[in-house]
Amino acid sequence: MIHSLQGVPGFDEASFTAVHASADLLVSVRMNAAKIQDPTSIPFLENLLAQKVPWSLNGYYLKQRPVFTIDPLFHAGAYYVQEASSMFVEQALRQTCDLTQPLKVLDLCAAPGGKSTLIQSLLHPDSLLVSNEVIKTRAGILVENMSKWGAANVVVTNNDPRDFKKIPAFFDCIVIDAPCSGSGLFRKDPNAIAEWSEQNVALCSQRQQRILADVLDTLKPGGVLVYSTCSYSTAEDEDIADWVKEHAALSNIRLSINEDWGIVETISNKHQCYGYRFYPDKVKGEGFFITVFKKESGAETVSFKKAAVKPTLASKREQEIAAAYLTPDQSYSFLKFQDDVLAIPAVLLEDVLTLQQNLYIKKAGVNMGSIIRNELIPSHEWALSKVAAGVIPRVPINEATALDYLRRKDIAVDTQIRGWALLEYGGLPLGLVKILPNRLNNYYPKEWRILNK
Repeated sequence: MIHSLQGVPGFDEASFTAVHASADLLVSVRMNAAKIQDPTSIPFLENLLAQKVPWSLNGYYLKQRPVFTIDPLFHAGAYYVQEASSMFVEQALRQTCDLTQPLKVLDLCAAPGGKSTLIQSLLHPDSLLVSNEVIKTRAGILVENMSKWGAANVVVTNNDPRDFKKIPAFFDCIVIDAPCSGSGLFRKDPNAIAEWSEQNVALCSQRQQRILADVLDTLKPGGVLVYSTCSYSTAEDEDIADWVKEHAALSNIRLSINEDWGIVETISNKHQCYGYRFYPDKVKGEGFFITVFKKESGAETVSFKKAAVKPTLASKREQEIAAAYLTPDQSYSFLKFQDDVLAIPAVLLEDVLTLQQNLYIKKAGVNMGSIIRNELIPSHEWALSKVAAGVIPRVPINEATALDYLRRKDIAVDTQIRGWALLEYGGLPLGLVKILPNRLNNYYPKEWRILNK
């Protein structure tokens, strides 16, 4: 692979090889500011915090990598473990989008959820984030992580990029962290070295072009495209920027970077498009590439006719019951999905229905749970959401009990409360239990339980 990088801007073979030979690996996390503001208030991380990631408001480096699965607050959505270089997407959005206004944003290749959780934390509350993953099994992981993040303005879809052709000029911003040959992760994942080949790079480049061709029509005129990979290969980076410039009415955007960050600015050979390379011997992060475009305002778009969709609304009584479980600072519409009630921010209902008629949706808004005999049987997703009202009593528990709960073991709590209760650790909800006179039922989702002993 080294020979393929000779002559690539910013590549220094000696220092590049030395850093890959080193056993030192960087670990970084990003706080969920809507749930927790002070990272030092997380006991698990307090003594591990090193310094802030300079290009991310809520990103932090750690001194070493702990076993995150044994921290209950990790499962409560207090933070996300994300590679520092990829947090630079934050700068791309801050510098090119008006984040004070409601936007519709697509994270096309979203699993497991690192960039989606980052994007959601930046957006105006009335914005809509569509997090898509084409692989079904990975879409399930994406649903789990977005549910833990706790936002109501997210839809998770499980679609091929070509499916988005059905909704042209729908999104204000599209983020594509494209599937790639993975050379930027060699230090982090040694198995990627064995899988790398020039043939795979060529295949990835072709796939990246297809993905872009499939979704560019769904970007509004004036909208922003953020393209990134974790590859060092020009065929997947600068050459793709040239392909975008050549095949679509998009203008490349130059970003502002701090010289101290160590990021290498590059210019593509054919159309002089600016891109940004992250080398682990120059930045505190792994290999990464990013480039940004804006769709020209006069670009031709194909409109689509919105079909008359009659939503399956919850009954008036069901809506009253569900509304009592949500904070009153936002208006919601309530849809029925099988036996469950979904709370959708009212300002987003029309957009969600448009997505519903064109795409396969795995998650929308907040799943409240089901209503049986005029009583809400609350869901775990509701319990972890940032819009849950304090209508169910909370029971603080210690770390050992929290871990047993997350392993879905039998637990005991010292309380006089009977019925539904929300277990709380470190000030954040972990999930639901039902306390009966002679036992306690653990309602943590079976498929999410931790197996770490």
